[in-house]
Amino acid sequence: MNFFEHQDRARQNTQQLIGLFSLSIAVMIMAIYIATLFLLGMAPRVWWHPGIFLYVAGITIVAIAVGSLYKIACLRQGGSIIAQELGGRLLLPDTADEQGRQLLNIVEEMVIASGISVPEVYLLERETGINAFAAGFTPNDAVIGVTRGTLEHLSRDELQGVIGHEFSHILNGDMRLNLRLVGLLHGILFIYLTGELLWRIRGSFRLGKEDKGLPIWAFGLALMAIGGIGLLCGRLIKAAVSRQREFLADASAVQFTRNPNGLTGVFQKLQQMDSRLIAPGAEAASHMFFGNALNPSFWEDMFSTHPPLAERIRRVGGLNVSHLPAMPSRNQTRSPSQESLTMGFAGSSNAMPEKKVVNQVGSVTPEHFAHAQALLSQLPESLRLGAREQESAMAIAFALALDTENLQIQERQIAWLREVQPAELVDKTLELSSEISQLDPSIRLPLVDLAVPVLRQNSAKECQRLCKCVHGLTVATGSLSLWHFVLQLILWHRLQPSINPTLVTTVEFTSIEQIWPDSLLVLSVIARVGNSQPDASTEDIAYAFRSGVFRLPKAGEQEKPEIPLSCNFTELKKSIERLRLASPKLKQAIVDACAHTVLLDNKVTQSEADLLRAIAMTLDCPIPPFLNPQRSISKQKQSSPKRS
Repeated sequence: MNFFEHQDRARQNTQQLIGLFSLSIAVMIMAIYIATLFLLGMAPRVWWHPGIFLYVAGITIVAIAVGSLYKIACLRQGGSIIAQELGGRLLLPDTADEQGRQLLNIVEEMVIASGISVPEVYLLERETGINAFAAGFTPNDAVIGVTRGTLEHLSRDELQGVIGHEFSHILNGDMRLNLRLVGLLHGILFIYLTGELLWRIRGSFRLGKEDKGLPIWAFGLALMAIGGIGLLCGRLIKAAVSRQREFLADASAVQFTRNPNGLTGVFQKLQQMDSRLIAPGAEAASHMFFGNALNPSFWEDMFSTHPPLAERIRRVGGLNVSHLPAMPSRNQTRSPSQESLTMGFAGSSNAMPEKKVVNQVGSVTPEHFAHAQALLSQLPESLRLGAREQESAMAIAFALALDTENLQIQERQIAWLREVQPAELVDKTLELSSEISQLDPSIRLPLVDLAVPVLRQNSAKECQRLCKCVHGLTVATGSLSLWHFVLQLILWHRLQPSINPTLVTTVEFTSIEQIWPDSLLVLSVIARVGNSQPDASTEDIAYAFRSGVFRLPKAGEQEKPEIPLSCNFTELKKSIERLRLASPKLKQAIVDACAHTVLLDNKVTQSEADLLRAIAMTLDCPIPPFLNPQRSISKQKQSSPKRS
């Protein structure tokens, strides 16, 4: 099952969730109706009264709806709300201890290997048990929470297995489903809280003139009991939704790291230690965690949101990792005679290249993980540390927008930047630009992602101002290059959770007819970029374009131009924004068509790789980096660009 199928499965599970939730409401309505009959002194003489039933049903549905809608509104800001409710604090590089920095390093490795945005990492300082969770609506706004006990009791390999497990939840669409589950079930919890309030009311105020029925506090006690039934129903729903997805996340973690012993070690420690949380919000978020966050109960096998540890150990131990390719050495010699980029695919070599790209979306192979570790180890310390500091992170963003090939253009950019930014920041930009220019171009997108967590700490206005400054540096060049478009597209998308934290993308397009013009426009640009070499003919470009178009669903029923459409980058950005609203299956078809257009000549240039990954990332379809088996991170001196 690939990334897109997981997304569709998550949407189907959401529909099942709503069905189970509705059934739970029906059970609670009947229970509250019976309690009301006793309160009014009508039972056991009368068991059916349509008017009272409708009255009770209406009030119950409204109460649950109010509770659920309130929680859903609170969760619009994403997973950070969950982390804060659980007592987590944002872990920043400049304030993290040695254990915290190790955690951040592992997260960065996973990010570069998978192609997602660096998630915010929260440390649950007061929690001494071993546990972790991932929360968010999309891979672009995800957060990861880790308990202090996890950092203190796990080795690096074991911690790597836990983070790999949580990254699987990020990549497989589990987070959005889990957040919706928290929002819906809060309405049931609202019934329990209402009963608790009534129970605390002292006295024996009674309804009706006769001294019959139950006092209000007793009715509140009944509501608490009914709310407790609702909580049990909620646990059953969470167990039904999450157990199989936990097995999937375990398997994915082993695939990421190619180290089943790391995850097995965690499970063995969980058998001897505690994974429970003391935070009051643990009940609502229990299905999000790596291990069981609640106290064990007599009905644990039925109500637990997680499979038994013995079964998880057995399944992880039975996984066959021998078919995965061996991790390449970090010091492996690269052959300078080859020029194309590859995805570093694992699996059958008989599959079509574009199918391999689709299968790599939302996935990580050992090669990508090794590539990420090598990249970070070879990255200059000034850039590695600079990406974790506010001023330097801004300087990195500006430096990536500078023209390092033409000194006159760069001087014009710097002159403009000095008008809008402090002199110290401009000098830092020049210093870092000199270092970045000595690196392989493939490092540019990872550098953006490494700087994003610190940049997101700015206010919405400051993030917007940063994006406008990058745009201003682009305008100062006199022409918009492909790299400048990619940089602005990725930077704006990555900073959206800070610029507009309540924005939630929903599916609006489910048929290719609705986005056909946008798909044609995107494929037109990719065909031109992929055949921009001097020896490429108009026929080559047209053939690549048509080949990509025919990969789209129902292509035979749509109007198809013979040559690529003419457009500018502004129009391209608008089309990509519309494609973001397509269903997962349509996104799969679009990524497949784009990959087919790129790989038609069996070569991937750096420009093609940057554009393809930028488009896919903006569609929230994270693509791992294209691996370059020929070049190391640093350029050879003789290949350094000459300044004019």
